[in-house]
Amino acid sequence: MLNTLSPSKGSKKRRKRVGRGPGCHGKTSGKGHKGQRARSGKTIPRWFEGGQTPIKMTSPKRGFTNIFKKEFDIINLSDLERLEGTESITIDVLKQSGLSSGKNPIKLLGNGEVSSKFTIQVNAASKSAFEKIEQAGGKVEIV
Repeated sequence: MLNTLSPSKGSKKRRKRVGRGPGCHGKTSGKGHKGQRARSGKTIPRWFEGGQTPIKMTSPKRGFTNIFKKEFDIINLSDLERLEGTESITIDVLKQSGLSSGKNPIKLLGNGEVSSKFTIQVNAASKSAFEKIEQAGGKVEIV
């Protein structure tokens, strides 16, 4: 059975033999006469537009990127339900639980409700998060 297997018709194609005399794409080997594309080892990038100003440069530019922007890992109060039962929540605890990446500073937002009393350490917190935790008898420490 294995000896009767063969590739599908048309799936195997012989490679183009170039540079082997005038009968088989000889002389210039299908590369035309002179020029950059006729040379070996020289490729032109796909985005090159023949020396004219590229479309990327001629299109209008908008906005800017603030290089001083701080990226925060955002944690809502509703996310802290996973950590119920712990009285002291530190940055390490948040990292181990998967709520924080550990690369960025952590900001606590007030989306959700607080049912238990706990102390949490974060890098920043919103006013609503502060108020909700303090109403429940907890404490927010900014590190």
